[in-house]
Amino acid sequence: MDGKWKRTALIFCVMCKLGCFTFGGGWSIIAQMQTEFVEKRPWLTEEQIVDFTSLARTFPGIMVINFAVMSGYTLAGIPGAFAAAVGLSLPAVVAIGLVTYFYASLKGNPRAEKILNGVRASVIPIILSAGIKLWKAAVKGKASRILLAVSFALCAFTGANKLLVIGLGVAAGLVLWKRRRS
Repeated sequence: MDGKWKRTALIFCVMCKLGCFTFGGGWSIIAQMQTEFVEKRPWLTEEQIVDFTSLARTFPGIMVINFAVMSGYTLAGIPGAFAAAVGLSLPAVVAIGLVTYFYASLKGNPRAEKILNGVRASVIPIILSAGIKLWKAAVKGKASRILLAVSFALCAFTGANKLLVIGLGVAAGLVLWKRRRS
């Protein structure tokens, strides 16, 4: 097996591991990817994580799959993108299949509800810690801090469409870039 295929197999295994042990949805998985790809393995930079996350949010479809495809492609081309997407989704597909099969016996089970409540509570610190780590790469300078505050206020306290918030961020970035060039 040559280096490219070894790397593709490793991408599949790492994504499959993330898919098996990460609960709580897209942001939680992004936090684990940041740890795995930036801190454990020097595969991606903090800036790439922020860029891929931003792009993954703006494209249609499932954010984490979009993120996986971009990171897998960056690491090993089209085979890497395919391996990342399949590796990340395979555990969820198997788990959902099992839950669907046993749904009648799990529905209304107080133990299952308590387990899920514990999982939900533990996901929030994971997401917050990833946000703090990515902060340094994403927020540089006073203008970025102001854009962050305005975007946070729009997302947290209003029903603003997230695509509109991203579009406003793009427009503000272009205006700031033009002002610096002139």
